[in-house]
Amino acid sequence: MKKILVLALALAIVFSLAACGEKEENPYAKLDAVTLICADNTGEGSAGRIFGEYFAQRVLDLTEGKLTIDYRPGGALGGDLDLVDQMQSGKIQLVICQTAPIVSAVPEMAVFDLPLAFSGVDGDKIDAVLNGENEVRAALDKAYEAAGLHLLGFLQNGTYRLTTANRPLPTLEDFAGLRIRTMENDNHAAFWAALGAEPTPLAWAEVYAALQSGRLDAEENAADTVYSAELQEVQSCLARTEHILYCNQICINAAAWDKLDPAYRDALAQAADEAIAYVRPLMSAVDAHHTKKLTDSGMVFIEYDAAFYDSILALPGVQALYADIDAGQTGGLAGALLNSLGK
Repeated sequence: MKKILVLALALAIVFSLAACGEKEENPYAKLDAVTLICADNTGEGSAGRIFGEYFAQRVLDLTEGKLTIDYRPGGALGGDLDLVDQMQSGKIQLVICQTAPIVSAVPEMAVFDLPLAFSGVDGDKIDAVLNGENEVRAALDKAYEAAGLHLLGFLQNGTYRLTTANRPLPTLEDFAGLRIRTMENDNHAAFWAALGAEPTPLAWAEVYAALQSGRLDAEENAADTVYSAELQEVQSCLARTEHILYCNQICINAAAWDKLDPAYRDALAQAADEAIAYVRPLMSAVDAHHTKKLTDSGMVFIEYDAAFYDSILALPGVQALYADIDAGQTGGLAGALLNSLGK
C-alpha cells in the first residue's frame, strides 16, 4: 500500500511539472494576419507623431507581428479633413488628429471648441474626464459610433494651442484686424471673429507660404507643431492664448473595428491606452522644450494675466458661441463637460 501511495505521488508531481512546462497558447497564432492603415498630419518630433509611432509598434509587439499598423504620418495621405473622410469611407482605417477636424464627422466634438474651457485645469483631471468612465466619455463614445467610428482615446496633458503672429499682441485690442489662419472649423472662426480678428481657414500645407508672403499675419498651434513647421522663420511673436486644448484623438472606422477578431480589438485598445500613458507625461516637457526653441530663435514670448482671459470670456461673441455649442451643437454636452472640469 505504501508503494502505491509513493508511486501515485510521483506521478502527480510529474504531471504537475508537465502542466507547468506547457507554454501559454498565443491567442493570435491561429488568426489571419491583418494590416490596418493609420494616418495623420503630425510634424516630426511632435507629441502626435511620438504617439503614432509608439502605438504602431505596441500593436505589432502585442500581437507578435500578426496585426500590423501601416503608419502614414505627416500628411502623406492628405490633410486632416481628407483623412477623416477617407476613414469614414473605409479607404483607411485609423486616424490620429487634433479634435477640431473630427467635428465635421462628430458634431458633439464641438465641446473641444469652447474657448478657454480647459485652460487652468490640471492634465490629470482632464484625462480622467476624457478617458475615464463617466457621462462625458460615454456620450462621446456614442457620438462616434453614430458617425460610423470607434473612439480609442484622447492624448493631452494640460498644454494648449498658442498664437503666433508677425507683430506683438500684448492686449486684446491688438487682435483687431489680425488676419489669422484657422483650422477648417466654423467654431474656431467664430471665436477669432469675436476677438475682432479676420479668420481665414486654410489647409496646413499652405500656411508657411501664406505667412511668408504676408497674405496672413498669424496662425495658432501647439509649440511643437510651430517649431516642426519652422514658422519661427516667418513669425516674430508667440502668444500664450491657451484658447484651445492641445489634444489628439485616435479612432477607427467602426466597420473595420467590428470585423476584427476580439483579440485584435483588445490589442488595439491596449496599445492606445499604453501609448497615451507613455506620451502624456512627455507633453509638458515637449511643450516647454519647443517653446524655448522658438524663443531662442528670436520669437517674443507674451504671457497674459487672468484679466486678459476673463475679458475674452466676457465678449458677447464668445458668450454666444458658448451658448450655441452647448444647446445648438452638442445637446447640453458642453455644460456637462464644464461641470466635470469644475468650471
